[in-house]
Order: sequence, then structure tokens, then C-alpha cells
Amino acid sequence: MKRAAGALETALAQLAAAELTRVRVTVEAFARAGARSLPVLNGRPLVDFSSNDYLGLAHHPALAAAMSECAGRTGAGSAASHLVSGHGAEHERLEAELAEFTGRERALLFSSGYLANLAAISALAGRGERVLLDRLSHASLIDGARLSGAEVRRYAHADARAAARLAEAGAAATALIATDGVFSMDGDTAPLPELARLAREHAAWLLVDDAHGLGVLGAAGRGTLEQYGLGTDAVPLLIGTLGKAFGSFGAFIAGDAALGEFLLQKSRSYIYTTALPQPVAAATRAALALAQREGWRRERVLALTARFREQAAAAGVPLSASATPIQPVVLGSASAALAAQRELEAAGFWVVAIRPPTVPPGAARLRVTLSAAHTEADVDALAAALGRACGHARAAGAA
Repeated sequence: MKRAAGALETALAQLAAAELTRVRVTVEAFARAGARSLPVLNGRPLVDFSSNDYLGLAHHPALAAAMSECAGRTGAGSAASHLVSGHGAEHERLEAELAEFTGRERALLFSSGYLANLAAISALAGRGERVLLDRLSHASLIDGARLSGAEVRRYAHADARAAARLAEAGAAATALIATDGVFSMDGDTAPLPELARLAREHAAWLLVDDAHGLGVLGAAGRGTLEQYGLGTDAVPLLIGTLGKAFGSFGAFIAGDAALGEFLLQKSRSYIYTTALPQPVAAATRAALALAQREGWRRERVLALTARFREQAAAAGVPLSASATPIQPVVLGSASAALAAQRELEAAGFWVVAIRPPTVPPGAARLRVTLSAAHTEADVDALAAALGRACGHARAAGAA
């Protein structure tokens, strides 16, 4: 036991020495600032540029009211899995509304996007088959592929030709290709039309995890599939999360009716997990209605994104080619990213440093995310503060 504890202490010390220790910061409360809710961290309200609340719905009173009203009718928790006694009327209504929103026959609710990806990949691929993943795929896609027992091959980021070469290599048949729609750390989009053609050529499933695209991209906010004009035939498996643009919690898989029924019967992370609480489903229904009715939210976050890019470029901030609300500012070392985070916090902004293994070694960064709840003044002030922080990081690196 002492030897095991010593090994843990050594591993933790190594993380600390490399400045890769992850630290939780408690949100102590939320302070009102006009129409905004600012998280209070370490005793100070800060403008949050790290959350995934793209449409500014997480603190909308309609969601809180829907949750409270439903809790009075159904209780706080589901108390069982969907297939025992945990599936309620709010779940049924939300699944129908999500299917309609995505233009698919059926949607199946999950308690998290992680569970949804584990469910889909492990149910549809197995031993003797191959799964192809983008090099920068989300951890849940990687873990789902590994758990499936299939051969896992990862192609160069956003490179459909590299994926095609892997699909042709070896004896195993490619059963499934999986990718993020919008990549969570880089903010760029996958080459979905090319991947759809590749999947069709190999009679493989194509899974798109559009956690960061749904609600934001596309003419009606239906995500990267709408942006590229791809339907169910091209992308049979759509994964969506509810805790980002929709400001709630949970996830879903949308596809045709047969796929939905198969996953209900075969997905271990669906069968053996307590159902999402019905009050959460009710809040999500309110958010989905708001997102569709108030298209200005999507227009605003994209306009603020463009404004940020213009102001940040003028301030000398290094930007990637992302046109989504995810704007990475790559600084290289973990120490540089942490120093910039501290400097921004002192200036009144919460922007979290992202370090390996979440991103590749040498690619530590600040991950700036825009929301419809931000003001133009917030964006301009952040860009100016980032310019100063990046200047200090460059000076420290040259010293």
C-alpha cells in the first residue's frame, strides 16, 4: 500500500513540475451585471470567456421556470433507467422535438455526450472491424472506439485523404468513421462532405459529434450538417449535447427509427444508466424553443466572434483560422498559458489555460469562447487585455 501511495505522489509531483496539474476553481455565486450573470471566482465577479454557453441560455429565466414547474410534478430525479421506470413524458416530448429539430426520425436521450458516444460506437463496431477517428477527436470518441474492440486508426486532423488511405489499408473492414463536427479546442470544422463520400464507398457508418455546432452553425442553427447540406443518408449518426448552446444538460443520438431502436436495445451506457431527470428535460425543451424562436442569439454570437477576431488581430493576438465561437490563442508552453490566464483574471476576465494532454505538447493555449450574452465592450476589452498578455508572453519567451 505504501509503495502504491508513493507511486501516486511521484506521479503528482511530476505533473506539478511540468505545470500540468489541473485545479478546480469553485464558482461561488453569480452576480448580475445588467442582463448578464457573471461567475464569482475567488471572491470577484469575472466576465466568463471559457464557458460553452454560446447562445446565452444557461441563466435564462424560462429554463429555471420550466425546471421548477416540472420538479413540482415529477420530483427531482428519475430514480431508474429509461428501460425500467425512469422514462417520463418530458423525455418523450424532448426526444420528439429533437428529432424534428434535426430532421431525423428518432432521437434517443443520454445523460451525457460521453455516454452517447460510448453507446453508439461500441454498439456499431466490434472485433475484426476498423474504426477511423480524426487525430483531434474528443476523448469520448476515442474511448468509445477502444471499448468497441475494433481496430482503431487515427488519421491526420481534418484530412479526408489520409482517412481514405487508412480505410484501404489492411484486411479489416472499416465499420465506422467518427469525427467532431466542430473541434472543441481548435474551433475548426471537419471535412464532412468528403468523409460522407468515404463512408458511403466503404458501407461504413459516419458518426458526427456536433456538440459545438448545434444551435450555432447553419441557417437555422442545426449545426455543421445543415451548414454542409448533409442529411441522414450522408450522416446516419448525429450526436448532440444539450449543455452547450442549449444551456442545459445531457445529450442525444439522432438517426432513423431502426437505428434508434437498435441503440435502445444494445447500448450498455443507455441500458445501465439512470435516466436524465425530467426537470432537466423540461428546461431543455424551453431552451430548444427559445433557440429556434430567437435566431438573433445565433446571429449575435457569430457577429461577436467576427468582432473579436478583428480586434484581437489588431492587438497582435495570434489567432487560428476558426470562424466559430471557439477561438484558441496558442501560446506554446504550459507556463506561458498559465501566466496569461492569471494576467487576464487580474484584468477581470475568466479564460482558462488548456494544456496537455487535452492539446498536443507545445500547443498549450487560452481557449476563448464567445457567447450571445457578451457585450461589445466585453469583447473589445478582452481583445486589448489579450494583446498585452500575449506581448508579455513573447517577451518572457525571448528573455
